[in-house]
Amino acid sequence: MTGRAPWLLLLAPGAGAGSDSPWMRAWRDRLAAIVSESGGTASRVETLDYPYRRAGRKAPDKLPILIEAHRQALADARARGPAGARVVLAGKSMGGRVGCHLALTESVAAVLCLGYPLRGTKGALRDEVLLGLRVPVLFVQGTRDPLCPLDLLEQVRPRMTAPNEIFVVQGGNHSLEVPRSQSQAASDQAVIQAIGAFLAGVDRAGGG
Repeated sequence: MTGRAPWLLLLAPGAGAGSDSPWMRAWRDRLAAIVSESGGTASRVETLDYPYRRAGRKAPDKLPILIEAHRQALADARARGPAGARVVLAGKSMGGRVGCHLALTESVAAVLCLGYPLRGTKGALRDEVLLGLRVPVLFVQGTRDPLCPLDLLEQVRPRMTAPNEIFVVQGGNHSLEVPRSQSQAASDQAVIQAIGAFLAGVDRAGGG
C-alpha cells in the first residue's frame, strides 16, 4: 500500500523515561517500518525529550510547558521534512496525552496513544482533552493497565467527537508488556498490524 504522501510521525516518551530508553528505541524502529510501508521511504519517525528530561530532572514539567515543548519539536520536525508529510502525533502514556492536547491547535492527520493515562495520580479522569479532539485517534491499551481501566475508557469513547478506535493488548500492562506465559513478539506484531490498519484508514479518509 502506498500512501498519498509521506508520513511524519513524532513519538513522545512517557514521564519515566526519555527518547533513548529501550522501549522508545524499539517502538521508534517498529513505527518507522510501518510508515515506510504505508507512506513510502520518505516517511520518517522522530522522537523528542521534554525540558525536564533534558535538564536531568525526574519530575515532569507542568502541562503548558510540555505542550509548548512538544509544539516546538513538531515545528522542528516539519522543518526537516519530508515536504507535505501527513503528521501523526504518537506517544507513550504522558507523551500521548500531551500529543492529544497539541492536536487541539495543530493541524495533524491523527493521534496514536500507546497506553493513554486516563486516570490521574489522584484518580481524576483525564478525558476533557479527548472530548475536544477532532482528528482520528487510536488507543492501544493493555488489559492490566491501572492508569486506563478499559471500562472507563469505553465510557469516554462514545462521548468523543473524533473518530476513535481501540486495540486491546490482552494481558498487557501500561507499557504493553504481556506476562511471560504469552509471546511478547506476537503481541507486539498484533499491535503493529493494528497501527498499520489505522493509518490505512486515515489514508483512505484523506487525513492530513
